[in-house]
Amino acid sequence: MTAALRFVLGDQLSRGLSSLADLDPENDVVLMVEVGDETTYVAHHPQKIALILSAMRHFAEELRDRGVTVDYVTLDDPDNTHSFSGELARAVKRHKPGRVVATEPGEWRVWEMMGDWESDLDLPVEILTDDRFYCTRGEFAGYVEDNKTGRMEYFYREMRRRTGLLMEGDDPAGGAWNFDQDNRKSLPKGLEPPHRMRFRPDETTQAVLDLVAGRFSDHFGDLEGFGWAVTREEALRALRHFINDILPNFGDYQDAMKTGEDYLYHALVSPYLNIGLLTPDEVCDKAEQAWKDGAAPLNAVEGFIRQILGWREFVRGIYWTEMPGYVEGNYLNARRDLPAMYWGAETDMRCMAECIGATRRNAYAHHIQRLMVTGNFALLAGVEPRQIEKWYLEVYADAFDWVELPNVHGMVMHADGGRLGSKPYAASGAYINRMSDYCKNCDYSLKQKTGREACPFNYLYWNFLIENEDKLGNNQRMGLIYGSLRKKSGAERDEITRSARAFLDGEAWD
Repeated sequence: MTAALRFVLGDQLSRGLSSLADLDPENDVVLMVEVGDETTYVAHHPQKIALILSAMRHFAEELRDRGVTVDYVTLDDPDNTHSFSGELARAVKRHKPGRVVATEPGEWRVWEMMGDWESDLDLPVEILTDDRFYCTRGEFAGYVEDNKTGRMEYFYREMRRRTGLLMEGDDPAGGAWNFDQDNRKSLPKGLEPPHRMRFRPDETTQAVLDLVAGRFSDHFGDLEGFGWAVTREEALRALRHFINDILPNFGDYQDAMKTGEDYLYHALVSPYLNIGLLTPDEVCDKAEQAWKDGAAPLNAVEGFIRQILGWREFVRGIYWTEMPGYVEGNYLNARRDLPAMYWGAETDMRCMAECIGATRRNAYAHHIQRLMVTGNFALLAGVEPRQIEKWYLEVYADAFDWVELPNVHGMVMHADGGRLGSKPYAASGAYINRMSDYCKNCDYSLKQKTGREACPFNYLYWNFLIENEDKLGNNQRMGLIYGSLRKKSGAERDEITRSARAFLDGEAWD
């Protein structure tokens, strides 16, 4: 009889996982399962599925090498029930454990599922806190009660004080909490982005790639060219590569975009953080040490740490304190269907083609491509939030509901009415032109403001402001732009609306 059956999920591949902390190799069994429900509840990018399954298989082998008994169910096991609950029930019958131990999941739907396990199995089930984050769910709830989560920036400062990261006594290093003003440069001419480390699939990964190719060929995304790290050792190599070779320029160019350059100066470690191959504290500590050693400037290190210590922790806290009702919001009453170009249909919009093409190739696009191109278009076009949220969850290797939903629902679509951000991240074509070279070879004209030849972002931006004036017109952070809108004549506003309707609804152009 097994003392404890320890259930480890595919995004919990951490040696220090709470459910493994007191593991007894002689009497306990670790259960890991590949189930169809998790590969198809949305049509995940094939590279995302391959990354998780390969990383799971490698993690199971690492546990076995340490003398741990691992009960591993593969996706193609003919007896697989293809659900977490079904496979747990089968494993309980096999091993007859005295108890089941698990770490709390990252997603609300799995958390609800776990709530039934004890009664369904007639067995003690211990769900332990996921302590791989700086701020636990309970601690964040306490911050909410203390009114310290109204805005990410103030939560971030609280986390800086609590951890001591980039602090000089009671003050922030460099005399400022935030160096965003130094981090908005476009790429200068002649600057060649660095070569990025990728990993050759080993025998285990190749077997997974063959499995995924055979089962998920109808999912959006290319499997060819898979080069993600699938072990902790590889993930650590990827982190060292970023810290040593990329981080010094990350701050300056983190918002930049360039045709044909899919990665630029971004870290590419978010998938490894989100499945547990890396931990946020080790990532932030190594970045801070680079600044202390004089190897990376403060603006780069602070900007990078803010994404993890600030934003990543904040959106997770919002998710768990606001769910399950959070997903239902649609503050701007957006109802339009997601356009076919998000699934690869041809478009003359060069920026959209570039960002969606990179997403198809890599299961990756960096945060400005997601927020200010594909996200900005969905916001301006009035896409129904659940549709664009589902798309982001499907197509990115680092997308899990706890991180994707608040980012898209709140930050991209402003569907939560301002809980996550004080104003929508809406922009015209001028922003994309400033931060990229996409507009240079585009069929649309950035100079044209309306009409068939105009950049669609131009009239969609103003049309968005017109359509949402009743809800956004008194927003203090949008006072200047609404002042400009109110100076436009009725004829100008009508032409903006006509152009937007012709583009979005396929009506005839005048």
